[in-house]
This record gives sequence, structure tokens and C-alpha cells, in this order.
Amino acid sequence: MPPEIGGVFYSTGLVILLTIVTCGVWGAVWSYRTGEDLKNYNREGLGGVVTLVVALLLSPVIMFTIPNEIEKMYQRDGRQSPVTTLWGLWFLLPLIGPIVWYVKVQQALNDFWLSKGARQV
Repeated sequence: MPPEIGGVFYSTGLVILLTIVTCGVWGAVWSYRTGEDLKNYNREGLGGVVTLVVALLLSPVIMFTIPNEIEKMYQRDGRQSPVTTLWGLWFLLPLIGPIVWYVKVQQALNDFWLSKGARQV
């Protein structure tokens, strides 16, 4: 049986805005939700709780693990991933790096989930 589509289409600008306005709280929610969606679809990976804990304790690690799981998801689907594990290096560039990272990662997630029939919220 194929994995269920659990991903949600989030507006990239809204993700960034909510993360800034909530002083990072939305970033934690996003990390949990993204980790859970990827685990549900891939049937492997960190999952929501572990992703959240890692995001809170070792946030730069998430910059590598989420793109890695997205890359695997695309590869299983026989497609070229728009992000790779190396996208995590964006955290080295203060302020603008995380924004570039969020934009590219969220676009990759949105494109994948929409290709699988997810609805935009």
C-alpha cells in the first residue's frame, strides 16, 4: 500500500513571517509538522518529536536533516530533488542564510505535496 499524502502546502512567505512574529515558536511547530509529514510519507526518518527536539537543542542539525529527508523522498519518486543535504550550509550565512534555506526547502515541500494531490491551505 502506498504511503498516505500527509504533507501540507504552506505559503513560504507565511512560514517566514510567522517564524519572525512568534519569535521562533512557529519555526518549532513547522519543524515538528515537517518531520512528521516526512516520516509518515517516507516510512523512515526522524519523525516530528525527534525533529522538534533536535531543532530546539541543535538547530543547525535540522538545516541538514530536513533537506536530506526531502532529497530521499524525491529520489524514491524517481525525481531530481531541488534540495540536498548540503543546503544546510546556508546556516553559516547570518540572517539571510536561514531565509534562503526556508524559501528553497518550503518550495521543495510544496512542489512535492502538490504533485501528490495535497490541497493548499
